[in-house]
Amino acid sequence: MAEDIRKLLLAAFDVEHREHVAAIRGALGSATPDWNDVFRRAHSLKGASRAVDLPAVEAVAHRLETLFEGVRTGATALDREAANAVHLVLDRIESYVAGLTDGAGPDMPPDALAALGRLLRLPGEAPPASSPAPLPDPAPIPPAAPAAPPAATALPAAPAPKPGSEPAEASAAILRVPAEAVEVLARASHDLASTLAGQAPAADGLARLARLARDLRLGAEALAAGADAERPEWRAFAARAGTFAREAADLARRQASATSAVEGAATRVRAAAERLALVPAETVLAPLARSLRETAREQGREVDIDLRGLELPVERGTLQALKDPLLHALRNAFSHGWEAPEVRRAAGKPEALGLGLEVAVRGARLQVTVFDDGPGPDLARIEATARARGLLDPAAAADPETLLRLVFEPGFSTAEAVDTLSGRGYGLSVAADAARQLMGSVRLEPRDPAGTALVFSLPLSAARRSLLLVEAAGRSYALPGGAVERLLRLRRSELPVAMGRTIVRLGTGDAATSHPVTDLAAILGQVADPADPGMLTAVVLRTGGGRLALAVDRLHDVRSFLVLPAPAFGADPGLIAGTAVLHGDVPVLVLDPEGLAVRALAGASGGPLGTMAPAPRSTTHASPSASVRATILVVDDSITTRTLEKGILEAAGYRVVVCVDGQDALDRLRAEIEPVDLVLADVEMPRLDGFGLLKALRADERFARLPTILMTSRGDAADVARGLDLGADAYLTKQKFDQRQLLDTIGQLL
Repeated sequence: MAEDIRKLLLAAFDVEHREHVAAIRGALGSATPDWNDVFRRAHSLKGASRAVDLPAVEAVAHRLETLFEGVRTGATALDREAANAVHLVLDRIESYVAGLTDGAGPDMPPDALAALGRLLRLPGEAPPASSPAPLPDPAPIPPAAPAAPPAATALPAAPAPKPGSEPAEASAAILRVPAEAVEVLARASHDLASTLAGQAPAADGLARLARLARDLRLGAEALAAGADAERPEWRAFAARAGTFAREAADLARRQASATSAVEGAATRVRAAAERLALVPAETVLAPLARSLRETAREQGREVDIDLRGLELPVERGTLQALKDPLLHALRNAFSHGWEAPEVRRAAGKPEALGLGLEVAVRGARLQVTVFDDGPGPDLARIEATARARGLLDPAAAADPETLLRLVFEPGFSTAEAVDTLSGRGYGLSVAADAARQLMGSVRLEPRDPAGTALVFSLPLSAARRSLLLVEAAGRSYALPGGAVERLLRLRRSELPVAMGRTIVRLGTGDAATSHPVTDLAAILGQVADPADPGMLTAVVLRTGGGRLALAVDRLHDVRSFLVLPAPAFGADPGLIAGTAVLHGDVPVLVLDPEGLAVRALAGASGGPLGTMAPAPRSTTHASPSASVRATILVVDDSITTRTLEKGILEAAGYRVVVCVDGQDALDRLRAEIEPVDLVLADVEMPRLDGFGLLKALRADERFARLPTILMTSRGDAADVARGLDLGADAYLTKQKFDQRQLLDTIGQLL
């Protein structure tokens, strides 16, 4: 029992100590720190460590408390040496707690106590060259901050483990799960919800059946009441009808109850999966600062570290994939950005090198930036290295943009010698590889007024984002809320027109700017259908190139939605940043403001989206006429894929029926609900996959010649051969999907 209580206390301490350490670090980087709060944090940290019997942490926390008592009373100033000592102590505390095993930790490194001892001029510690008078132990403070962890009954949820370490309570409360498994769980939970939504018609059908059975019972009872005694069969029929009605009503009630319970459970599973998939960036990236400070101490250099936006929730797998490349990038910036103190002073910079890491959402993309305030990229040395390695033609001129792209080549380095930090030329190559694996990009650029920035630009993965829902040509789309600057509703007759385009002016006076209006429908290859043609409804978006005034047909609400990655096929990567799932599991495309700006600048000539938008007519495939429309059965367990395929085919003029898996499709075909002219099926599906569906169709003489196309992400030659051997008329892979190819293939088969 005592051991269990200690585990609970350690679990609470793990949460509490991180809060105190983060608050103290934040105060050190603040222009106006609240030293009273900092002092209370150190005091609470000391009390909490005493409560869980961690004397090593208690000892350094006591000296921290003494130091901050002097700072808050003005007896001493927190200079550079003192700030470095505090950072060292906080790093040592974090490492010590992370190394706890069954409540026992390694020895606390003596440098933390020694650094504070020198500042406080304690006996046995060598004082610094210029040090303040010794500070007394702090006086007791009011019990505003609890000295002990919260009670076991009020423990918060177990915190996420620190990367590379196991917290004390890991065996009791934390289970490490591969990031890939979390992603699969998140997607499966959404597929479950969409499948349940597809069961609604069955529940409605049972309810209708129960009502019909009730009417049948009433009619039978009326007939039986009017029948003479010589017709007992009417009374028997009325009894059977009553039994049928009661059983149908009971079945409908049980179905409704079960559906409600399953939907509630699915909602809870989805919410839990989202919480697992999304974590604050701090949980993975914050320890990078501690590693870099340790490197600076080893090198005897001064560094100020600035962390921004780490509270942003980001998909866990993305953070894990970025952790090592970002550490490489920070070490690279530390090495190449360092300047001698006298050089920095002459340039008007602080003596300590400023290094930073920022996580932000820019439009529809996740942007992670490593920056420094060093000398900036040495373009002359980069050019010389590139020419020496044969990456540039000796006679050709090189612009800065080209030179800054070359630094990502494997083995490219401008360092004069190889050391523990740089010189081998693989740090930025690792960063480029990571960006490519995440379907993003990375660039190196000068930073104003001085320094260098390494910028990762990545597509938003599974994450909750604030989105503005708009409508264009009868379809709903989503725009990232962070990119929306303002919403406009103006009379078109009052707006100027230049070169055939409506112009809106933003701002007032000399600061006003003019912007041409681009119809969202035109960019998507559609025809606008505004609710009121006399009014302009527009969204002003902030993009890297400035502002974009985007006309839409209607504005809907702004809400937080889960944004999933863009569809694996059929989507225009220049315009689509992801998929949002609305209420009722209806997917909408999240549009990329940068891509919209590029298409608007090009005169909206980029063509349609290729998914939810109407498809261009193929030159080899004539769309079916309105009078004789072919019916295509789309079979896929993903609601997003089903909806996108349905949009392509309906835009091309086909009638489309959808099924959630192979068994559902087989049952529908055998029931002969409607004539089907072609089947378009995924391969990987629950219950009955695409191969099983195809085999069953070819074994049934009614469907032996029914044209069937398999579409899947499995593009292995063996899979293709298996599908064709089973009788597939075509086999398309999603990685190489082209909607024109799909429509051409369907046209040839029909």
